Amino acid sequence: MLRPNELEIATNAPPPGCTPEAAQIYTRWLATHHYENFNVVSWLLPKELHQHFYNVYAYCRWADDLGDEIPDPQRALELLGWWEAELNACYQGQPSHPVFVALRETIVAKEIPKQPFADLLKAFRQDQTVKRYPTWDSVLHYCVYSANPVGRLVLYLCGYRDEQRQLLSDATCTALQLANFWQDVSRDLEKGRIYIPLDGAAAHGLAEADIVNRRFDDRYVNLMKDLIARTRTLFAEGAPLAKMVDSRLSIDLDMFSRGGLAVLDAIEASGYDTLHDRPSIGKGKQARLLGRALVTHLVARDPKPAAGNQEEIADSVAQSYEECHRIARSSHSNFYYAFFLLPRKRRDGLAALYAFMRLIDDVADEGDDVSAKQRGLAKWRAALDDAVNTSNRANSSAPQGAAQVLPALVDTMRRYNMPARYLHDLISGAEMDLTVRSYATFDRLREYCYRVAGTVGLTCTHVFGFRDQRALDLAEKLGLAFQLTNIIRDVRDDYAMGRVYLPHEDLAQYNVDPQDFARSAATLGVRELLRSEAARAWECYEEGAALLNLIEPESRPALWLLVHTYSTLLARIEELDYAVFGERVRLSKAEKLVFIAKARFTRLTEENILEKRDRDRRRPGGAGGRRRAG
Repeated sequence: MLRPNELEIATNAPPPGCTPEAAQIYTRWLATHHYENFNVVSWLLPKELHQHFYNVYAYCRWADDLGDEIPDPQRALELLGWWEAELNACYQGQPSHPVFVALRETIVAKEIPKQPFADLLKAFRQDQTVKRYPTWDSVLHYCVYSANPVGRLVLYLCGYRDEQRQLLSDATCTALQLANFWQDVSRDLEKGRIYIPLDGAAAHGLAEADIVNRRFDDRYVNLMKDLIARTRTLFAEGAPLAKMVDSRLSIDLDMFSRGGLAVLDAIEASGYDTLHDRPSIGKGKQARLLGRALVTHLVARDPKPAAGNQEEIADSVAQSYEECHRIARSSHSNFYYAFFLLPRKRRDGLAALYAFMRLIDDVADEGDDVSAKQRGLAKWRAALDDAVNTSNRANSSAPQGAAQVLPALVDTMRRYNMPARYLHDLISGAEMDLTVRSYATFDRLREYCYRVAGTVGLTCTHVFGFRDQRALDLAEKLGLAFQLTNIIRDVRDDYAMGRVYLPHEDLAQYNVDPQDFARSAATLGVRELLRSEAARAWECYEEGAALLNLIEPESRPALWLLVHTYSTLLARIEELDYAVFGERVRLSKAEKLVFIAKARFTRLTEENILEKRDRDRRRPGGAGGRRRAG
């Protein structure tokens, strides 16, 4: 089916029907000579798996090149159809092509189903007909077929077939695919493809034509920063997989992630101009990545400290908790009052979380040098990873405050089984505030709210303790409600700082110009806009109230106080008919003390967790009838 010289990787292939030995020599040659961002197989992988990895890689490499290296889309579709016919023949026990002769041995030995191999072909066919992706979700859906099957194949090779590991693998593989997309923008443009989601580009002021014409400016820089932040979040989400597999395989999995993260680092180091250049990872860089993976692996093999150091580490953690409480006390936040209603250990946990979040906010809020702030947040991200993966101590290059706060934070994360990705997502939210000044749609705003507030709800819920997984969804709901309340209350102050969080689509619906937020009083359009956003917030409060009965009883007073306080703020704003352009709406110290007393001494229920609202202020057929999913 393949014509002479039509595909470069076919040059050294043996003829159809060759012996398994000749086929395996070819797949091994292909896997060790074709450029990749990371080695297909490291010398640490069990030797008995090497050839199986080579065989699967050869299938994937051929399928990819049939879709990518054949210039005529119609011809590419023909060849992909031929490749699928070869796959079917292989599963019928009649392989012909040398790649399938080798792969047959692997399929039988490891009992691999056909589905992941077939899914890859769906993606490569899609590449021949789909050249643009309108949304982030459409890009992720493509990755379901183009990337995730590869990770699942690796798990099958290593004897893992459970859904939990497969889902973590999906996150890592999607992240790797996205890293390649942002790396290969210039190459993909030459093939007429754009994998950058067009709605994400539009949110930064870029049209499709700007990308096609390779217009590199601050808009593209900000777009890349946003895409890279999202991709780092997926890497963090999949990171636990390396600790759930054989120790030798874990180094290879760690290398895959480190290779993808190194691509993101290279894009950042190049100034984000992937419209004209393609950053790559050299062999020297790969060796350094392997070295770091080895060090992390060796340290992780014996997480228990030497006996002589145990007291020193315990003292360090205790001192860290004291510093976290000091930071929390000095903030005078509504959040801190809830600490007093928790047992000591859980109180310490919330203090550690709050102190970390406070220091992240300080980096994002202080000064005017955006690049310096981004470097500061990157240092915190690296310090968090180092503290979690090696010990509960910050390294010597960590940012100011890390050495004092991270020991307590890591202790809290371990004590309450808290995923590190929540905190990475929180840092991503702070990064968004540096470059994203407005939001086109509510879906985009919801994503921001998840990062800066939903993550707070999730981490706190781990400290509160829960058994029902529904608790996490409800915690996200409450985080969104809290953040919407803050956005409504602070709309004028945010505008003064150059930020408009309320979505452009909503401003347009109520005929509101952003400059209206600079007035001394709210216009009718602004009031209706805020009423609409408040309706979304109330919907989240009402759904999230069910969290009260899903957390440990000893934690319920703290949650009740937080929800009651924030819902009271929103009710107060409603009572003022959204006149938030004067003195900042706040609760008095006396009111807060009353709420603390109620949380401590009254019966707490879903019915009394929310402050009662003056529902008459919702005009008939008004905001309630225009609610969107919140």
